[in-house]
Amino acid sequence: MNRLVLWNVDLTLVDVTIVAREAYAAAFRMVTGRPLVKLAPAMGRPDSEIIFETLAINGIVVDDHHLPRFIDALAVAFGDRHKRLAKEGRAMPGAKDALKAVSRLDGVVQSVLTGTIKSNAVHKLAAFGLDKWIDFEVGGYGEEVYPKATLLQVAQGRAKAKHGHAFAVGNTVLVGDSTRDVQAARIGGAAMIAVASGRSTAAELQEAGADIVLPDLSNASEVVAAVARLTSSATTGRRAG
Repeated sequence: MNRLVLWNVDLTLVDVTIVAREAYAAAFRMVTGRPLVKLAPAMGRPDSEIIFETLAINGIVVDDHHLPRFIDALAVAFGDRHKRLAKEGRAMPGAKDALKAVSRLDGVVQSVLTGTIKSNAVHKLAAFGLDKWIDFEVGGYGEEVYPKATLLQVAQGRAKAKHGHAFAVGNTVLVGDSTRDVQAARIGGAAMIAVASGRSTAAELQEAGADIVLPDLSNASEVVAAVARLTSSATTGRRAG
C-alpha cells in the first residue's frame, strides 16, 4: 500500500444532520441532567471541540470529566438511533461509486479523517453501505483532542505502522468539503481534493488552497483521476504538477 486517501465524513460522504442533532441533545441531557438549548455549530470542527463549546454556551462550567462522559453518552445516543440514519439521512451524490472506483487504484488504502467520534463514523458509513471500502484502523477521529492537521499526521503514522510504507504529501490525499479540511491538508502534509457539497463554496475552497475543487463526487472517473494525479509520486517518484 503506497497511496493513502482520507475522507471527511459529514457533507462529503453522508448527511445525517437530523439524527446527529438529536443524539447531541440526548447526550447533553444524559451528562448534565438539563435540556439542550443551543448546539454549537459544527463548521468542520471535531466533536471534542463542539462538545466543549456546547457545554459553555449552555452555562455548564466545564470540568475534566465532561469530555469523556459526553463522548460516551454521544456514542450511546447515536447508536440508539443508528437504524434511522438510512431513512432520515442520505449518502452524498456519487459517494458510493467514488469510494468503489478509488479502491481499484493500485496500492490504495482508504480511511477517514473526521470530526466524528469513531463509533459514530462507523455507524454513519455503514448505514449507506460505504464502510466496506474504509480501513477504520488507520483513521483520525473526533474524540482525539488534536487539531485536524495533527490528526492527519496521526493517521499517516497509523497507516505506516500497519502497511509499512511512509505517507506524506506526495502520496496522501484528503477529500473534504470545508475550508478547515483544506487548511488541515496544507499544514498536515497532504494533497487536497475539495468538494463543494458542504457549506464552503467552490470559490472559498479554491481560495483556501485546495489542489483540485470538484462540485461533488458524482463523477467517479473525475475523482479517480484527481487522486491518481495527486499521488503520482507514489508510482513515479515525483509529485504531479
